[in-house]
Amino acid sequence: MDITITPTETAGVSRRLQITVPADTVASFEDAAARKYATQVRIPGFRPGKAPPSMVRKRFAEAVRQEAIELAINEAFREAIERQGLKLAAQPHVHDLKATPGEPLEFELHCEVRPELTLEKLDGFTVTRREAPVNDESIDEQIERLREQKAEWQPVDDKPAPGDMVTVELATADADGTLPEGKEYRIVLGGGQAIAGIEELVMETAPGGTTERSVRWPDDFPDESQRGATKLVRVMLKDVRRKSLPALDDAFARGVGDFDDLAALREAVRVDMGTHAQREADAEVRAQLIDQIITANPFDVPQVWVRQLIEGYMQMYGVPDTQKETFATEFRPMAERQVRRDLIIDTLAERESLTASSAAVDERIEAMATARNVDPGQVYAQLQKSGRLQEIERELTEDRVFAWLLEKNPVTAA
Repeated sequence: MDITITPTETAGVSRRLQITVPADTVASFEDAAARKYATQVRIPGFRPGKAPPSMVRKRFAEAVRQEAIELAINEAFREAIERQGLKLAAQPHVHDLKATPGEPLEFELHCEVRPELTLEKLDGFTVTRREAPVNDESIDEQIERLREQKAEWQPVDDKPAPGDMVTVELATADADGTLPEGKEYRIVLGGGQAIAGIEELVMETAPGGTTERSVRWPDDFPDESQRGATKLVRVMLKDVRRKSLPALDDAFARGVGDFDDLAALREAVRVDMGTHAQREADAEVRAQLIDQIITANPFDVPQVWVRQLIEGYMQMYGVPDTQKETFATEFRPMAERQVRRDLIIDTLAERESLTASSAAVDERIEAMATARNVDPGQVYAQLQKSGRLQEIERELTEDRVFAWLLEKNPVTAA
């Protein structure tokens, strides 16, 4: 295709190309668009698709012109990317389009390219492994959390105390000092669900009673307009419930899971916590390596990839529209790091031939099937249906890449 390509910016992964398509080339695209329209439109006096292209071009001039411009831009874009040898990170954007009839078509193409990493510095890093100890105290804490999950809330007639769950009817005075009808809430005292002044008012009230007095809103209240304000508050305490923990015995262990006694539960907790501690330590080691590689081998990343990652997390977390801008600003450094991490792993996997093989994936699936006591084919089908086969391959590839890196960077125990 006869076009002129002039690079106007080359910075990091950003590219800008000024593209000019000659007027006669644009005219040829108009002819093609007119012929296409001629096969589709109906014109009185002609059979469907038999109207002369010249008549179609005259009658549908604007539509033909727009179709021609779109065809010319798409063809010029493909030609420019091929000539420049660009490996695009995402679809480029057209800017400053000039499309005057009878004149050359001009526009600027903005795009980001896939970064090419050299990663010259991959050894000599300081890596420290810190694994949280699993002892009787940490096991006791975990079992207490299990007891908390199995706790029951028993009604009491006492005044409430921190930790109690209360059902209250709260009313806060309007601007003119009038107390409206109260609204019912269920609150766990001391959990930060209500401001301190209201919790104090609740704890002064006996079940079935009502207390009314002025309460000052804290200076760090989320709604700035209410910070430091003093309002009349009425509390009607309907119900008080106190947490009752189950006895720590063999019956509790059997209620938690398939354990014969408390000793078996403690051993299972010890093993689970040990496995978790190992995984956390491994993850920290990998994070130290990646951070030092990024520092030693700086490179730019396509911002379109960063935005896609941010948008994916916003969708996953259900971030409301009003908070998306704040979330994007706060999450951007983490998103950029994740993109760099993925690029480093992909580059090393390809360069050092560390990508997991099909045999390794099959072996992992067989191990999963054995652990579940099911047929490997069933596990494979489930993973394929859920789109998780690539996750298995990615996990195995990452394991191989980090094993290769750790051969070059010995780990010191903390």
